[in-house]
Amino acid sequence: MKPIAQEHDRALDYLRTVEDVDWFYLSPAASYGSFNPGEQRGTYRTSGDLLLTDAEGNSEISGADYAKAFVDEIVAPAHRRERFSVAY
Repeated sequence: MKPIAQEHDRALDYLRTVEDVDWFYLSPAASYGSFNPGEQRGTYRTSGDLLLTDAEGNSEISGADYAKAFVDEIVAPAHRRERFSVAY
């Protein structure tokens, strides 16, 4: 997992140097992916560079709701040229 995270850090560092591209970088919750597919809720919360957690300290998002956040950002950009996080 660490090598993957390091590559993503390098990609984000690069994007922050690009002047002529409109980009965003969406970071999922800590518990996300095929190892934790989750249930689709149709809602999510966003944050800046901070990992989102609920009242119990859990950080989760289903693949379907992560995809919804991704598409929502394309349709109605709210995080141009920045990273943001998504979780329940």
